[in-house]
Amino acid sequence: MTELIIAFGAGLISFLSPCVLPLIPGYIAFISGSTFNELLEKKISLTPIIYFTLGFSIIFIIFGMAATFIGQLLLKNSNELRIIAGLIIIIFSLQVIGILKLNFLNFEKKFHSNNNKGLFAPLILGMAFAFGWTPCIGPILGSILILASTEESINKGILLLSFYSLGLAIPFILSGYLFQKFITVSKNLKKRMNLITKLGGSLLLITGILIITNQLQALGFYLLEYLPFLAKFG
Repeated sequence: MTELIIAFGAGLISFLSPCVLPLIPGYIAFISGSTFNELLEKKISLTPIIYFTLGFSIIFIIFGMAATFIGQLLLKNSNELRIIAGLIIIIFSLQVIGILKLNFLNFEKKFHSNNNKGLFAPLILGMAFAFGWTPCIGPILGSILILASTEESINKGILLLSFYSLGLAIPFILSGYLFQKFITVSKNLKKRMNLITKLGGSLLLITGILIITNQLQALGFYLLEYLPFLAKFG
């Protein structure tokens, strides 16, 4: 469905954002309990990285459940909610593109921990990542949460944020599995960071416009016509 594709793409954009991508090597080093040089010379265990991604996925999915629940309470004003949701997503998109400069959407909060022993620590660190860096990826994540608030059931809200989490988690895990290649690729991506950010903001802008004009579902039907396998995702 259209919403799931948008959510997955938003997760990828979050991974490529200036406040996440440059820090991936540091997170992987901390989670794996290795130095940067050691990571370049040895094979990395993916288990703690998977637990880390599971940690932030749990928090994002809970956010999605809450957003959908609140949206259901306001369902009697569904048309107004749809328009407001679209306007907020457009504002977020203009912030991502750089047209708007709302300082309260640009701050970040970091959590630090000195304990990376066992598998419980990466899980907790992943949860801290979700809370601590939410302000930084706020316009992108916020747009998906607003989209979740317009869903008709909590299950759909969970599915939406699950796809967002997958979009963020899959490249995170792959960056650990292919760490040496990731270092090279990330250097090239940093040079195109501005273009990637603007493309991501444009995607959110289009989404907001489609929601306001009530054409998001129409786009979904169009996609299903040419990509029928998407129907399996609900």
